[in-house]
Amino acid sequence: MPDDSLIHDPNGGMPRLLEIMRRLRDPVTGCPWDVEQDFDSIAPYTIEEAYEVADAIARQDWAELEGELGDLLLQTVYHTQMGSEAGHFSFDSVVKSTADKMVARHPHVFGDESRDKSAAQQTADWEKIKAAERADKAQTRTLDGVATGLPALTRAVKLQNRAARVGFDWPDTTHVIDKIIEEAGELVEARETLTQTETEEEFGDLLFVIANLARHLQIDPETALRAANAKFTRRFGAVEDALAAQGKTPADSDLAEMDALWDAVKQAEKSR
Repeated sequence: MPDDSLIHDPNGGMPRLLEIMRRLRDPVTGCPWDVEQDFDSIAPYTIEEAYEVADAIARQDWAELEGELGDLLLQTVYHTQMGSEAGHFSFDSVVKSTADKMVARHPHVFGDESRDKSAAQQTADWEKIKAAERADKAQTRTLDGVATGLPALTRAVKLQNRAARVGFDWPDTTHVIDKIIEEAGELVEARETLTQTETEEEFGDLLFVIANLARHLQIDPETALRAANAKFTRRFGAVEDALAAQGKTPADSDLAEMDALWDAVKQAEKSR
C-alpha cells in the first residue's frame, strides 16, 4: 500500500499538491479521467481558470479569489506533471526557469543597475530584455512570440504594440478613427455584395482597427468589453424586473416596450 501520510497532511504545502497530482496521474492506481488527459485537453481548463481568477478580482471577492488562485495553481501542477512524465521538464525546472527570468529582467532590483528610473524607462528596458530573449530563441521577426492562444482582442493589441515599436503605427487617433470609418463602410458593402466568408473578413478588419483605437486611447479592449457586458447584463436584468412587476416576461413583451424600459433604466442610472 502507498504511504498516504503526505497526501492527508493539511500542512503538506506544495509537496503535498505535487504528490496528489502524481498519484492522480498514476497509470495503474490513478483516476482514469486524469490519466487520459494531455496538454491539449487540459489547456482549455487553464484558460478558463485564469478568467475565473480575473472575475473574482473584478468582483473583489477575496474569499473566492483564494480558491480560484488554487485552481489556477493546480493547472500549473497538472502541466508540469505531464511534462515530467514525457521527459520535457519538471515542476522544479519550471520554478527555476521563472525565478531566473525574474532576476535577469530586474537588474535594477537584483543587479547593479540604478532603481532611479521612471515606469516608462523600466518598461522600455523590460522590452529590450525580452527582445534579447526572443533573439536567443531564434524568434527574429517583429511579431514572433506573441501567443496565438490569447483572446483575440488582447493579441491584436500586442501585435500592434510590437509593430509600433518599429515605426509601423498611425501617429494619432484621428488616422485610426478615419480607418474605422473606412472599414465600417467596407463592411456595409460586404454585407450586400460579398460572401459570408468575405463579410467575416471585413468584420475582423473592423475589430482589429477598433483594438488599435483602444491601444491609442490606452484602454484595454478586453476590460472595456467585459465592463460593457456587465452593464448590459445589469440593465437587461432591470428591464426584466420592471416587466415582472407587471406580471410579464420578455416573451410577453415586444421590442418597443422593452426599449422604453431600457431607456428608463439607463436614465435612472445616469441620474444617481
